[in-house]
Amino acid sequence: MYDCRINRLYIPLKQAKISLESIQAPILEEMKVFEKKFREFMRSEVFLLDKIMDYIVKRKGKQIRPMFIFLTAGTFGNISEATYRGASLVELLHTATLVHDDVVDDSNFRRNFFSINALWKNKIAVLVGDYLLSRGLLLSVDNSDFDLLRIVSQAVREMSEGELLQIAKARRLDITEEVYLTIIRQKTASLIASCCAVGARSANASQEDIEKARLFGEKVGIAFQMKDDLFDYENYEIGKPTGIDIKEKKMTLPLIHALQQVSWSEKRRIIYMIKNQSHLPAKVKEVIAFVKQTNGISYTQERMEAFKTEAMQIAESFQDNRYKESLLNLVQFTIDRAS
Repeated sequence: MYDCRINRLYIPLKQAKISLESIQAPILEEMKVFEKKFREFMRSEVFLLDKIMDYIVKRKGKQIRPMFIFLTAGTFGNISEATYRGASLVELLHTATLVHDDVVDDSNFRRNFFSINALWKNKIAVLVGDYLLSRGLLLSVDNSDFDLLRIVSQAVREMSEGELLQIAKARRLDITEEVYLTIIRQKTASLIASCCAVGARSANASQEDIEKARLFGEKVGIAFQMKDDLFDYENYEIGKPTGIDIKEKKMTLPLIHALQQVSWSEKRRIIYMIKNQSHLPAKVKEVIAFVKQTNGISYTQERMEAFKTEAMQIAESFQDNRYKESLLNLVQFTIDRAS
């Protein structure tokens, strides 16, 4: 029998590795239908544009965001046509931001695939992002899904604000933990929060439950980003590409905490190294060693677990069913993932 109490939940989840296949089990058919519907929502009569849409669909990742939407909808009620449209809206708008991000960052790869701008150049990539954005807007407007559109639009706004806040603060490398939390809440957590809110709203949940779902997703999103930040340090010895955040002069929690533990002169030395020498592998390795020695890793792991626990506590009030079980397993999967 499934037990939703937190102290009973963690033990079995940590004893066994959770697979995406087992998490998807309650929504397996819905995910298959979603893939077909999503492709139809992207379709264009312009041959070049439709060819690019096909390329985008084929390079899809683990589909974590749609899974959060469908599992949350199942937890709070029934999966409906609005759930499919909500999941498509999130994917359309989020994909639009990613296409534009690759142009801004002059990035040639995403998820080990060539980016749109790498294959079709910047002008086409910007127009493709605009097209995806318009398709998402029209999908909601044509079906009067104004509540869903409001939820997702607020997330996109916060993502933009978070990105700009990070850029503004990165110039001086003076980000505090409080500012860092604001940035990741906006940049990453707002999207997962919107997924959970969209799922609950599509199932006609009460406004109180929609807010609970949103807050649950926000806590998960913050823990998710902290896990991502840890990858920059944890995999250095096994040959995986790490130190990217340091090379890009991004202040993440492991480094922020580490800098708070040392003298002003040592802090100045490390910041100088990041600002002026982060292109040198030996210096990147030295910064990573510094972060580990000053407990930046262990502190971030503790904070990550704390946010995950907060999410689980919020979920205690959710209705117990197989969707909720998979939803909580999905949370654990995002924290245990190796990449």
